Amino acid sequence: MFNATSKFNNYRRAIALAALSAGLLGISGVASAGVPDESVRAITVSYGDLNLASDQGSKALYARIVSAARAVCGAYDVDARDLHALALEQACETRAIAQAVHQVNVPTLAALYSAHLTRG
Repeated sequence: MFNATSKFNNYRRAIALAALSAGLLGISGVASAGVPDESVRAITVSYGDLNLASDQGSKALYARIVSAARAVCGAYDVDARDLHALALEQACETRAIAQAVHQVNVPTLAALYSAHLTRG
């Protein structure tokens, strides 16, 4: 029998899985540490068309990273009334963005990310 409790537990597992996917947000052009599990959501963000030495290129890549993090971490359609699930989703996005910026390892992107952190 499928009841509300088992549905909630499945939902919590899905949120936990989304949080784990933050570590596997793929960035093209960067070697990965291993092969991601097929059950974990990940998105590859391409940036070969951008000049990361420019502010405009870094802003474009940052927007792509944020969009990918939202797609990966928000893939489970969290109910806005579930504050715990919303907090988990936001934490997932924050970790995914931080990891992606770290993996790209470009000073202009890191400076933009740092500015976003201080502004909130």
